[in-house]
Amino acid sequence: MTKKIYYEKKGRRYVPVAEYDSDFMDSYTKGTHLVMCYPGGTSRRFNINPDYAGLIAASRVAEDAISKAVVAASEMRPHNRPITEKQKKAWEALAKAFGNDRYYVEIPSAREIAEAGVKALQDEAKMLYSNEAVRKAYDHFILMCELTKEPQNVKS
Repeated sequence: MTKKIYYEKKGRRYVPVAEYDSDFMDSYTKGTHLVMCYPGGTSRRFNINPDYAGLIAASRVAEDAISKAVVAASEMRPHNRPITEKQKKAWEALAKAFGNDRYYVEIPSAREIAEAGVKALQDEAKMLYSNEAVRKAYDHFILMCELTKEPQNVKS
């Protein structure tokens, strides 16, 4: 936790003029938030609506790419790295003996596998959005969603 108080000299006294609290600045309320970091700054958008419709549609289109990424992320690998030359030869012999039947010596974590699937989904979405017609259709879809959304937290 970093908390700093900034002072300004007024006459012979120092008067507090500002306070910075890193815990407060880096905290988020409940909800979905988007943080963008770029050279020279950051931007934060709070309580955005996650694009579930786009995610579901893209994931259906990207099923093959996700499956391939999951297979690649879950391939067998030696548990201890680096390995000795003798272990390397034994490993290569084991891999050759098992061929396409993947024998799991170490099973990657569910997180690693999920990250590979999400990356494949992002790559697929990036490829789809590079098409101008798809991008315009998506922008139109988002506009319609915003126009038909029920107002929330309306105060009388």
